[in-house]
Amino acid sequence: MKKIYLDNAATTPIRQEVIDEMVIVMQSEYGNPSSTHSIGRGSKAIIESSRKIIAKHLNCSAQEIIFTASATEATNWILRCCIKDLGIKRIITSKIEHHATLYTIHALLKEFDIKVDYINILSNGNLDYAHFESLFDNDEKTLVSLMHVNNEIGVINDIQRIGEWCHQHQAVFHCDTVQSIGKTRFDLQKLPVDFLVSSAHKFHGPKGVGFAFLTKKIGLKPMLFGGEQEKGLRAGTEAVHQIAGLSKALDMSFQNIDKEANYIKEIKEYCWQQLKENFPEIQQNGENTLYNILNVLLPFSAEKTAMILFNLDMKGIAVSRGSACQSGSIKPSHVLAEMLNENDIKKPSLRISFSHYNTKKEVDVFIEELKRI
Repeated sequence: MKKIYLDNAATTPIRQEVIDEMVIVMQSEYGNPSSTHSIGRGSKAIIESSRKIIAKHLNCSAQEIIFTASATEATNWILRCCIKDLGIKRIITSKIEHHATLYTIHALLKEFDIKVDYINILSNGNLDYAHFESLFDNDEKTLVSLMHVNNEIGVINDIQRIGEWCHQHQAVFHCDTVQSIGKTRFDLQKLPVDFLVSSAHKFHGPKGVGFAFLTKKIGLKPMLFGGEQEKGLRAGTEAVHQIAGLSKALDMSFQNIDKEANYIKEIKEYCWQQLKENFPEIQQNGENTLYNILNVLLPFSAEKTAMILFNLDMKGIAVSRGSACQSGSIKPSHVLAEMLNENDIKKPSLRISFSHYNTKKEVDVFIEELKRI
C-alpha cells in the first residue's frame, strides 16, 4: 500500500540532494570544527559557508545567524534572555502561538515579576490588530512574540506591520517563522524583526537542527556554557552534517520557491474544491492562509472525530488534527478553541498540509477514503 503524506506542516520529507550532501560531509569532513588542524578547519569552513548561504537568502549578516538544535530551543533561549538580561517587564503575544512560545512564557511568569497581555483573535483566525496596537499605552519595556504563519490553520500575520509598530514603541520583536522560512521570501534589511527562529525539517532538511537570527543591535547572553562555538553563545561541538543539510535544503527551497509555491497552491485549491463538492457543509478554519496549509471543519458528528484519523491512517493516509506537538492529546486544539464556537469545536477538524511531492491523484484517494468514512 502506497502511503500518502499530507502532514507537511508537521515535518517534510528530506530532499535526496540534502541526504547526499550530508553523507558526503559525514564521510569526508569528520573533524571537530574547533580544532586548529586542517581536518578541523575543513569542518569549520562548512559551517561558515552554510551561515553565509542562509544570510544571503535572508539578506542579513552571517554574524547574525546562530545554529541551534531546533526553533523550540531558540525560542526558549531568546524569550528567557529577554526577560533575564534585557530587563523586559511585559510580553505581548497571542493564545494561538506554538507551545514552544506559550509554555516558555508560562514558565517565565512563575520565575520573574513580569506580566503578559494576549491579543484578541478574530473568528477567522487573524489577529485583532486594533487591539494589538491599543496595548502600547505605557512605558514598560516590552517584548512582542508572534508567529509569522500559524502552524495549525496557516493564517499569515502581517509581521511588517507588527514590527514597525513594535519599533515605533521601542518594543523588541521575536518572530516564530518555522512555517514560512523556505516558503516565502525574507529581506531582513527591510523587515523590522529583532529575533527570528526556524527549523530545517520544515523545509525538506534534517531534524535536529535549526537557526536563530539575532539582530546585531541587541545583544543576548549565552544559552549554553563550555566552549566558544557559535560566537560564544551556544557551547558544544556543532553537528556539521546537520548544518550542511540545513543550508542545502534552504538553498534549494529558495532556488525553487516560485515553481514549487505555484504547484503546491494548485494542489491545495484542488483539494479544497473537491472537499466542497463532496461535503457541501464543510468550512475552512482560517482566512488569509499560506498556500500549503488547509484546515477544515468537517460536517460530521462529534462521535466520528476519534475514528477519522484512525481510519485514514489504516489506509496509509497521513493528516493531522492539529500540530504534531499535541497530536497525542485528546484535548481540542488550543488554536481552534480561540476561533470556533462551543458546538463546532467538538466536530472533527483536519489539518491537511502539502508539499511539492504531493499530487492531485493523492488528493483523489484522500477524498474517496473520507467519503467512505
